[in-house]
Amino acid sequence: MLAAALAVLLASVLAALTYLRLEPGGSRLWVPATCRAVAWSALGLLLLNVSCPSAGAPRRPLVLLDGSLSMGAAGARWREALDSARRWGEVRTFGDEQSTTDSVPTDGRSLLGPALGAAAASDRPIIVVSDGEIEDAGDIPPELLARASVRLFPRAAVPDLAITSLEGPARVTGGDSVTLDAVVEREAGARADTAAIEVVAGSSILARRLVRLDKGASGRARLVFSSGSLGAGDHMLRVRLVGTGDREPRTDVRLQLVSVAPTPGVVLVAAPGDWDSRFLYHTLREVAQLPVRGYVRLDTDRWRTMGDLRPVATAEVARAARGADLLILKGASRSFMEGATARGIWLWPSGEGGAPPMAGDWYLAGDESSPVGGAFLGQPVDSFPPAQQLSPGEPGPADWVGLTAQLGRRGAPRPAMVGRVEGRVRRVTTLVDGLWRWGFRGGSSEQSYRALVAATASWLLTGADTAAGLARPVRRVVQQGRPVVFEWTGSGVATAVPLTWITGDRPRADTLRFDGSGRAAVRLPPGTYRYRFAGGSGGMVAVEDYSDELLPRRVTLHNRNAAIGEAAGRTVARDWLWLFGLCVLAFAAEWFARRRLGLR
Repeated sequence: MLAAALAVLLASVLAALTYLRLEPGGSRLWVPATCRAVAWSALGLLLLNVSCPSAGAPRRPLVLLDGSLSMGAAGARWREALDSARRWGEVRTFGDEQSTTDSVPTDGRSLLGPALGAAAASDRPIIVVSDGEIEDAGDIPPELLARASVRLFPRAAVPDLAITSLEGPARVTGGDSVTLDAVVEREAGARADTAAIEVVAGSSILARRLVRLDKGASGRARLVFSSGSLGAGDHMLRVRLVGTGDREPRTDVRLQLVSVAPTPGVVLVAAPGDWDSRFLYHTLREVAQLPVRGYVRLDTDRWRTMGDLRPVATAEVARAARGADLLILKGASRSFMEGATARGIWLWPSGEGGAPPMAGDWYLAGDESSPVGGAFLGQPVDSFPPAQQLSPGEPGPADWVGLTAQLGRRGAPRPAMVGRVEGRVRRVTTLVDGLWRWGFRGGSSEQSYRALVAATASWLLTGADTAAGLARPVRRVVQQGRPVVFEWTGSGVATAVPLTWITGDRPRADTLRFDGSGRAAVRLPPGTYRYRFAGGSGGMVAVEDYSDELLPRRVTLHNRNAAIGEAAGRTVARDWLWLFGLCVLAFAAEWFARRRLGLR
């Protein structure tokens, strides 16, 4: 108010001075002088945009309603919370990164922070309505949380048995065993000491176990069965608890999508066998997400499997090599490249068919800018055990070099691992022997060896897959309330990709729209879906009925009133339309009075 009074006083003084000092006319000038004082006072108030307390009606609160699946679980009070939220103010839901809840809770997470930050920007009273099981409560700044009142509708404790974890292979080779590891937990005081769990494909029961729940209220079960009972192709397996009879059946069934391939995903052919091939085979089995088959030539022309040393015919080795997604050829085995359709080929020569290898202590150094450079971050690679020999090789202009080698740490660095892309096929050539020493030594060198093998296999398998199409799902089975995320695998910049969803006999057209990171998210209700791209490629994905939100969790919010009260309502000068009108009328009246007095 002081600023407004000073503005009016200054405008009046200036108006009086301009007429008394600059204009002739004496007492006749008081009318235009008054009009100028009023006009300048109004203009000054508008320029300063002064404000004053407002006695208007209080603003309607903004109610943030928890839309996560926990609000609709057994024992929850969703309807009561929804009705109360609608009475208290304008309702906005929160939960997932992009909450889609309307009248039924559907979100697969309980994230309050983003919604609370957006609501605080509106400067309206905020009320949070939830069951208190907020995932990111510890990450919300206290001053932001103090802006909101909290009203809790906690869910009642309901005894329940739940399959909280399920792990298994995404792809197996026909004839191999399928192993699924499940964790069963007792929730909210369930009294069962044992639980029956089984694996079902269609109407066939493939395996069944009795799980004993220990004192920690959980038990583990390993279910093993042969992939021969499934046949080639994609199969949706249902792992379920039998005879629980609890009030939350959605936690009793989990899904596992398994692809049975007639040929293994990764094939290693070593001729002859050596320590490098042996360490590489065992490491691939630990880090690769695909079935791994290894074949080694121990005698002149006799092949054996690397897993159990079972004798196999050369034709079987050739058939496996032709059908592999990733083909690794160690030593004198390049003849198996004929007819191969692999997306990635890893060559590991030992001087065959070219200049002889150079023996000595070859100390290696990693290039952190290469696709496999992440394996060497922060690691003293030059202090790792040296390689035994190096095969000559020169990279092309478009090739990348992942490892370089120096003989005795002196001389010019020579390429030791080279990668390139040839059409739709990716190739890596390792030119040194003796990397097994890294894995044998243990410690940081072993970890770098495992990371190098994993990074190389991952890069080789990232090439275009004509069966999968231009995009592939990051996870083929997701929990209810979570999106199915596709990643771009085509060449060039990601573009919109049309596809067709097929569930039952009902096709539905859709379009994948990728963000800057090359990912597209699609939200689907629980069920099993097949998808087809325009070129005929496609696959299968599934959304479970299960969600971690259905399990009782620790309450992280409590009933409270906002610690920071609502700011008093204020109104500013530029909201007063009459002040604009007064300014215009005062200037017009001054002009009229001056014209009547003969002034310009």
